[in-house]
Amino acid sequence: MSDSAQPQQSLYAAREPIFPRRVSGKFRNLKWIVMAVTLGIYYVTPWIRWDRGPELPDQAVLLDLAHRRFYFFWIEIWPHEFYFVAGLLIMAGLGLFLFTSALGRVWCGYACPQTVWTDLYILVERWIEGDRNARLRLHRQTGWDLRKARLRITKWTLWLLIGLATGGAWVFYFADAPTLLRDLVTLQAHPIAYTTMAILTGTTFLFGGFAREQICIYACPWPRIQAAMMDEDTITVGYRAWRGEPHKHSEEVKAGAEMGDCIDCMACVNVCPMGIDIRDGQQLECITCALCIDACDDVMAKIGKPRGLIDYLALSDEEAEREHRTPKSVWRHILRPRTILYTVLWSLVGIGLVFALFIRAPFDITVAPLRNPTHVVMSDGSIRNTYDVRIRNKYGEDGTFRIVASGHPAMIVDLEGVDGKTVTIAPQEMKLQRVYVTVPAGTGPALAERTDFRFWIEDVNSTAREHKDTSFFGQGN
Repeated sequence: MSDSAQPQQSLYAAREPIFPRRVSGKFRNLKWIVMAVTLGIYYVTPWIRWDRGPELPDQAVLLDLAHRRFYFFWIEIWPHEFYFVAGLLIMAGLGLFLFTSALGRVWCGYACPQTVWTDLYILVERWIEGDRNARLRLHRQTGWDLRKARLRITKWTLWLLIGLATGGAWVFYFADAPTLLRDLVTLQAHPIAYTTMAILTGTTFLFGGFAREQICIYACPWPRIQAAMMDEDTITVGYRAWRGEPHKHSEEVKAGAEMGDCIDCMACVNVCPMGIDIRDGQQLECITCALCIDACDDVMAKIGKPRGLIDYLALSDEEAEREHRTPKSVWRHILRPRTILYTVLWSLVGIGLVFALFIRAPFDITVAPLRNPTHVVMSDGSIRNTYDVRIRNKYGEDGTFRIVASGHPAMIVDLEGVDGKTVTIAPQEMKLQRVYVTVPAGTGPALAERTDFRFWIEDVNSTAREHKDTSFFGQGN
């Protein structure tokens, strides 16, 4: 038979749907708690009110793109303060490295949005179609009847409603939630809001209902990165093969060998949302959700064997147990150079952000000298330079600011269109003020080609002061 006549093999295996069996235990209960807390935070946060005063939004968490503000309770982030957001992203990355080094993919198994919404979708599926065996029978049913259509339509409808709530909650973070909800219901909201909700509804419906483990395996890069974060001291879900093998249906047992604790009941496989067998060792697909531990512990209790055949353990501990040595304590696995380094870096970034948050001024200033011309000679021989001073008032009320200069006692400051040295700026606004600095003829700045000096902007209602250094240009010698 020629090579051209041979059937071509597909490079991609079609997805085999996974129907995890219901399981009870401490890790399953922990996942329920994490799911309730994370979903509660996501759905409820946009509705929390926070009084910031008149003419300011009273939503506790708001990404106000129209006015280029980010409000988080009492914290307000302006566009030029994006380094706070960058710092939080760095902390999130370091935190992910830290948890992965210490406890494997614990984030993926408990708090990742894909995991949380998939758990919720599976819960709805189980309520409507039944547990694993019932769902398998329905899946393998070739034809459609009234019952199958009713179950599928009910399930898909609830999935779509969850997706709609997910997309709706997301857009509430970008506008006043009660106002936007009214506009959405009355069809008066901006098309971008409807488009965003439609996209998030569709992706949530698709990823949580149909793609599920495919997202973790093929779309998410973290399973491939985690190998660099883990070592033999990382605590993750593992199988004590030295205790469980040979299992009930293995060839060794058939040949007369003494059977291990594993009875090959497949409970660990049937509850796994990724459809893998943890007895084959640590795998890329494993999200460390620990449901296999709950399932195996339940079986061990029923057959009178010690729990922990599948457990959270490190590779070094498994080797120590195999050789009848005492394994390390949990803290020796967690407190080691790599995790300590991540913790120190994470803490330093956090301390830096908190420090920057508390020392930042309630107003910002920029100074731009006019260079065409660099200076003007007045009729009395004095020299004048012109500057554009921008003051951004970050207070929640009107601010009054005094503009003065220091560097040479002969410098005289005048504000265009203003009597005196003060300007009043509305809350959350920026004002461009033209400022003239004049020195008499024959003084040092007038005779020097360039003289450095400092603008001071003072808040007359408080002790806050900010400064900007600039230069005064004279005639030169």
